[in-house]
Amino acid sequence: MLPDDILGLLRDWWKDRPTSQDAGVAGPGRVIFPGYNGKHLSPRQISRLFKQAAKAAGITKPVTLHTLRHSFATHLLESGVDIRVIQALLGHTKLTTTARYASVATGMISAVESPLVNLNQAAKHKRRKTGSS
Repeated sequence: MLPDDILGLLRDWWKDRPTSQDAGVAGPGRVIFPGYNGKHLSPRQISRLFKQAAKAAGITKPVTLHTLRHSFATHLLESGVDIRVIQALLGHTKLTTTARYASVATGMISAVESPLVNLNQAAKHKRRKTGSS
């Protein structure tokens, strides 16, 4: 799912990133964004960095990493991705958990046309073809 341009940026970062935090860590053990002593960033560190990035981007609303996850799922749903695919991407075991995102996409839900409309149009079309009324 990672776009090629983002993958390219990450590859460039990997080549040029500071290595002081993971000096002495073998290649396979290195992480792309090392925290203290070359270990993974903690969830708290990631949350703090995310909030700093949001502030730098001029976002004034309160945001969390869960906000990002929720927005990702909602955008996928609004662009027509099947809810079961979204369920798999988010790692939800129950579809009802993923279905919460459908309640957010109200514009999408209100735009759904009833299949009964199509049945009525098909019946009118059939009557015109057979000449009956």
